[in-house]
Amino acid sequence: MDSDDEITLSNHALAALQEFKKEEKDRLETFEKLYKQSEEKFEERKLTIDLFQEDWQLSQFWYSDETSNILGKALLEGADSDTVIVIASAPAVYAAILNFPEEDLPTKHIYLLEFDNRFKVLGKDHFFQYDYNFPDQIPEELRNKCHRLLIDPPFLEEECQNKSAQAARNLLVKDKNLKTKEGDLQFKLISSTGERMNEVVKKNYPETKVTNFYPEHKNGLSNEFRCYASFECSYWKFE
Repeated sequence: MDSDDEITLSNHALAALQEFKKEEKDRLETFEKLYKQSEEKFEERKLTIDLFQEDWQLSQFWYSDETSNILGKALLEGADSDTVIVIASAPAVYAAILNFPEEDLPTKHIYLLEFDNRFKVLGKDHFFQYDYNFPDQIPEELRNKCHRLLIDPPFLEEECQNKSAQAARNLLVKDKNLKTKEGDLQFKLISSTGERMNEVVKKNYPETKVTNFYPEHKNGLSNEFRCYASFECSYWKFE
């Protein structure tokens, strides 16, 4: 390669970098505007997962609307005003819950843990940035305070699954026998992940079983997902 080729390549790379920075700046400005609007007129806005473009480098694949609604309703079923719910690495489910009617939300203690800071616009003061690589760095106000947890590790790799499970143990309450005012169990755990993680899930969450509910994604993700849960409900039974 001669010097002219090197200069051409360098200019091309610089132009690509500048374009990337412009797109990133535009994206951040868009979400800053959304965040301000959500603070001013949050009750009037319908913020859906469709506002957020998937970032495949972060292994982001949004659930279908039906799947998001089912998972959200399963977490809320039988809950009461004291129930603390955490959704980890599944922002589509959190977004779905935001659009449920007020009468279908028995608790206000619903939190989103997610690596992607864009989703602060959804959770506001109920959003915490979460990196599965650091499972002990979870919000102190949620440490062993979470009654119900949905966790969807971003990568179908054993290390990611194991670290996510460690975070789950740091979040979940110790007493699994607590009851809600409705007489239902407070403790409910859901792990939604690829079917090939079956043995890893069994090891990490022995209280769960595979259910007959099959989570689906908007973009037709080819990996077959399964729903592992510690409970049966209106939306699934154990296989």
